[in-house]
Amino acid sequence: QFNNNQSSSSLLNLRLRQSHPSILIDSLLPSPLLASFGNGRLAAIFLCGLSLPSRPRAPTVPTPQKVCEFQNSPQLAMEFYEWVREKNSGLSSLESCCTLIHVLVKSRRFDDALTLLGNLMSIGSYSPLDVLDELVSSYRICNSSVAVFDALVRACTQVGATEGAYEVIKKLQVVGFWVSVHAWNNFLNHLLRLNDTARFWKMYKEMVSCGYIENVNTYNLVINAVCKECELQQALMVFYQTLKKGIWPNVVTFNLMVDGACKIADMDLAVKLVRKMEIMSEGCAKPNAVTFNNLINGFCKIGRVKVAEEIWKEMEMSGIEPNERTYATLIDGYSRVGSLEEALRLCDEMVERGLVPDSVIYNSIIHGLYMGGDTQRASLLFSDMLDKRIQADDFTFSIVTEGLCRSGYLTEAFKFHRKVLDGNLIRDNFSHNILINYLCRSNNITAAKQLLACMFVRGLAPDIVTFGTLIDGHFKGGKIENAIQVYDTMIKADQKPNLIIYNSILNGLCKFGLMDAAGLLMEVLRSTGSLDVVTYNTLINGCCSSGKIDEAFALSTEMKIAGISASMVTYNTLINLLCKFGCVQVARELMKTMVLRGMVPDHITYTTLITNFRKNCSTEEVIELHDQMVLERVFPDEQTYEAIVRPLIEEESRDS
Repeated sequence: QFNNNQSSSSLLNLRLRQSHPSILIDSLLPSPLLASFGNGRLAAIFLCGLSLPSRPRAPTVPTPQKVCEFQNSPQLAMEFYEWVREKNSGLSSLESCCTLIHVLVKSRRFDDALTLLGNLMSIGSYSPLDVLDELVSSYRICNSSVAVFDALVRACTQVGATEGAYEVIKKLQVVGFWVSVHAWNNFLNHLLRLNDTARFWKMYKEMVSCGYIENVNTYNLVINAVCKECELQQALMVFYQTLKKGIWPNVVTFNLMVDGACKIADMDLAVKLVRKMEIMSEGCAKPNAVTFNNLINGFCKIGRVKVAEEIWKEMEMSGIEPNERTYATLIDGYSRVGSLEEALRLCDEMVERGLVPDSVIYNSIIHGLYMGGDTQRASLLFSDMLDKRIQADDFTFSIVTEGLCRSGYLTEAFKFHRKVLDGNLIRDNFSHNILINYLCRSNNITAAKQLLACMFVRGLAPDIVTFGTLIDGHFKGGKIENAIQVYDTMIKADQKPNLIIYNSILNGLCKFGLMDAAGLLMEVLRSTGSLDVVTYNTLINGCCSSGKIDEAFALSTEMKIAGISASMVTYNTLINLLCKFGCVQVARELMKTMVLRGMVPDHITYTTLITNFRKNCSTEEVIELHDQMVLERVFPDEQTYEAIVRPLIEEESRDS
């Protein structure tokens, strides 16, 4: 029985029950039990309306109506959900969860709602349409809003349910609900993240045909799509279209166009967009860190790292602090052009500013050191990375493996690879493919096959790069049948050959004089439209080796009609063919055509022409050609100079 104090306390609790029901539970629950229950358990008792047990028991699932009663206390509802999930090692009923989602969306707790929706589709294995049906069913009970359907579309894109997101949008239209333009924007953005631009355009047209009015975010997505297709002029047209409609661009709009300009190396336009951003947007947009990072990245990609650093200084003068990405981009830029001391300087400066270099930055410098042949410093930097507990990734291991192979340390590369394998640190084929490539280069096909078997043992299936490397290795080793067997295995494994592999096969067939087979393969490639300059160069070279001068020049004409520009290799191959047949003057004219088209002859062009002029022309003509090429800043290699040019110059000096 209660004494007077207890009775008074009980009455007070009863008076407070309506406004603070949790106080009643806290005061009546024995303190040891209260301590063991915690907030989630209190929420469960409160929401379920359970009588107080003498000992804790598993929770029962509340009815949707009970959940709806506490729309003003979404935190309690969420705590209860977490508790039930913990106790039952799973989710509550779909009905209760969807009611809770309505409560969370109404109280603008969108992140919690998205988490719950994602769990229903991933952990609970409900389809998006199952969830939608229940949300529609409980929509009016909870007095909800269409924002809950927007949340479902977003959750679908977050868990990768592309078709589910579209099905939700379409079914809602059938039952009389329409998602907002924000849901459509989210779906369209998801398609762009998947690089599915073809479907993006189809869905965008459908959205507009349904009467939706685009906002600035929609137009940003359209600009992003055309920039992905490298159609920058179209992006600018869309930009001006938004201005005509009275929709003012934001900084994202400009960042997308700046990035698009950088991707096609139109740095003048990129700089103009940054400089005139505030004027063009009438003050609605100002450059931010992303803007400058895009511009810096653009200059680094074309090797103009000094200009990129000037942009960085301008960024600081604008009051925008460089971040980890700014430094990572510049460091990678300097590493790629071989300015490793500059890269290390920036790395030190970054640390002084309190920024921590990550694996991306270490990867850039380590790669640069290996490319420069500084294996010792690269290894020391890799050790430093591990000492500082910076997580090495698959890319790091690939860089170290290739760096050791490139420097001639193939044994050390295998030891390193074995150590990484023993630590279960490799999750993909990169390192295996690198080692197989170098084994094939050294004509050690047997070891390459053993490494391939090792991949299978570890559950790694060979990919297109693995197959391509083996095919090329077999052809170079003269084992045509083995190369074809690997090709057949690749087809059976549902791996579609790419143009690199077809070019490798074409090269192998030409190398062994199998021109009929090469011609048949060329017909297949023509029918698919899969041809590039390497394809044509390979077959032209094969025709030259077989003495088929007419076919070689016919291919060069076909190449021009197809809109594929001849490369240095194309011209050198044709010049060599003409010289073989004694047409040295025609070969010289072809070199002039090459120069007119903006191509500078290289030492191969020089050696081919000088050698054949020496055989077929007078000393004066050879020296004249030599002088002409020197004026074009084309110089012979040391061997050619000593064997041909120097004796001619000495001979002319004696005669004079």
